[in-house]
Amino acid sequence: ETLKVGVSTDAAAQYGPVVSAAHRQKISDYIQLGVDEGAELVVDGRGFSLQGFEKGFFIGPSLFDQVKAGMRTYQEEIFGPVLQIVRAETFEEALALPSQHQYGNGVAIFTRNGRAAREFASRVQVGMVGINVPIPVPVAYHSFGGWKRSAFGDVNQHGLEGVRFYTKVKTITARWPEGMSEDSAFVIPTMK
Repeated sequence: ETLKVGVSTDAAAQYGPVVSAAHRQKISDYIQLGVDEGAELVVDGRGFSLQGFEKGFFIGPSLFDQVKAGMRTYQEEIFGPVLQIVRAETFEEALALPSQHQYGNGVAIFTRNGRAAREFASRVQVGMVGINVPIPVPVAYHSFGGWKRSAFGDVNQHGLEGVRFYTKVKTITARWPEGMSEDSAFVIPTMK
């Protein structure tokens, strides 16, 4: 409820509008679907309006609790300011939730237990893992990309893999047998 929604020129804004009126409606429809499926809507952002920008495509933050893995809002990506809490009784159940999901973008674990954090990070089947970090890509040089249906192509699009993907490597091997000088050699100097 304390997140600051605003326009791109507002330095204090934590996020801005969604891309279109149709997308705002789609997010609102997902929020209603979550209510209809039985999730507990703790914060409802559907009535949000930004003063001076009432015709903008803004939607306030929303928070669901008691979401179940079989719910459509859990199975599909909403792409909006909607956070869903799915509770697990055991470590294995918590590990299975993201590992069995059709998308494998990112997951975070919050714990004081180092062994549990290492085991979770090692075994979970997603592309990005945060340990006591809510968004598991804290610096720009890490790739932002997931696995399974959250991936696009053979390599990640961002970070060093993206630079490598868009870099054209040129390897040149040449030999000019005519006019070679006395000191020319095809032996690495350290091998002499």
